[in-house]
Amino acid sequence: MKSGFVAILGRPNVGKSTLLNRLINRNVSIVTDKSQTTRNRIIGIYNSEEAQIVFVDTPGIHKPQQKLGIEMNNMAYSTAHTVDATMLVVDTSKPFGPGDKYIIDHLSIHDRPLIIVFNKIDLARLDKAELLKNTYRDYFPGAIFIDVVAKEGFNVGEIIKILMNILPEGPAYYPKEMVTDKDEIFRIKEIIREKVLLILRQEVPHSIAIYMEHIEWEKKPIEIMASIIVEKESQKGIVIGASGRRIKEIGSKARSDIEKFLKQHVYLELQVKVNPDWRDDEKSLQQYGYKYEK
Repeated sequence: MKSGFVAILGRPNVGKSTLLNRLINRNVSIVTDKSQTTRNRIIGIYNSEEAQIVFVDTPGIHKPQQKLGIEMNNMAYSTAHTVDATMLVVDTSKPFGPGDKYIIDHLSIHDRPLIIVFNKIDLARLDKAELLKNTYRDYFPGAIFIDVVAKEGFNVGEIIKILMNILPEGPAYYPKEMVTDKDEIFRIKEIIREKVLLILRQEVPHSIAIYMEHIEWEKKPIEIMASIIVEKESQKGIVIGASGRRIKEIGSKARSDIEKFLKQHVYLELQVKVNPDWRDDEKSLQQYGYKYEK
C-alpha cells in the first residue's frame, strides 16, 4: 500500500483546515473566517484499501508579533522537514504579496515532492489568477499544480490521486479507524474556541485561549469546566456580554457540538479569566498548549 506524511502549509486563512477536513471527509480541524484560527499541528488521516495518507495541518505562516506567533511558525517549519510531500495552499483570489514571499524565503521545501494547491479559484478573476499562478511556476518549476475549491470539495479528490502516485510504498502508521492524533480534551477546547471566534467576530479573536479546568468523565452528564482566557479586563466584558448573553450563547453552541462529538450529554460551565500578555509569556504558552517542543 501507499503511505506517507503530507504537510499542509500556507499563509493564514487560505483554507488549509477546510482542505484537510475535505480530504479526510471529517471535521478534525476547526474552521472560521479568522486568520490564524489553527494554532497547533493537527493530523488528519485518510484511509483506504490502497493507502494511508497522514495529512499534517499547520498554523498559517506569518511574520510573528508575539512569542505565540513564533511558536506557530516553528510548528509549520519543523513539519516541512519531516514529511514525504508538501502541499502549499495559496488563496488564488488574492495577489502575490509579501506574505507569499515570506513563506517562500523561510521554507526549505525543495527537496521533496511539492504540490501547489490554488484554492478559492471560484473567487478569483481569471487574469489575476493566471498572473499569480505564473509567479509560483517561476519559483517552483518542478512542482505539481492543481486548482481546487476546498469549501465546495471541487477537485479535492484529484489531490488524493496525485499523492497516490508520488508517495512511497509503506505500512499503515495508524489504526484504520483513527482519523486524528488529537485527544478528546484538545478537541473539546477547540470546539469552545471555534464558537468564541465565530460569535465575537473581529473583537478579540487573537487574544483568546481556552484552558481546561477539569472534566468529570464518570458523571452523567459529563461535567466540563473551562476558562476562556483574554489579555485585558475590557475583553472580559466583551466575551461575557450584556447580562451574560454572549457567554451563554458561546456555551450553548459549544455544548451542542461537544455532545455531538462525544455522543453523550454534557454539562458545560465557562468562565472568563484575564492573563495579561499571555501570548508573550513562555509559561502561559506551555500551560495553554502552544509551546512547540523540538
